[in-house]
Amino acid sequence: MKLPETPLLPINPESDYDRRLGQVLYKLLRDLSLKVNAIAGGRMFGVDATATTIPVAGTWSQGDIVVNSAPAELGSVSSKYVVQGWQCLVGGTPGTWVAMRYLTGN
Repeated sequence: MKLPETPLLPINPESDYDRRLGQVLYKLLRDLSLKVNAIAGGRMFGVDATATTIPVAGTWSQGDIVVNSAPAELGSVSSKYVVQGWQCLVGGTPGTWVAMRYLTGN
């Protein structure tokens, strides 16, 4: 991609600060566009993480959601459920998580 002749923001390519600022802005805008695309694609929360078990590694923020990529009916007769995913209640590494379950009625 070719940059415009006149930059929108005055930057000094020799400056470490300007270079770092550009990297941070790029990452923020990339992450934001991924979330917007996910929501536009019909994913309710704009989740960009899936797993088959509760997260046990990584750094997470309160409110983060990980979708269960291998849902299955669990539980005993008359109280069966499916784990839709997990939500982080307390941010950290790996944070405190709870399962998001819904009853199947079986």
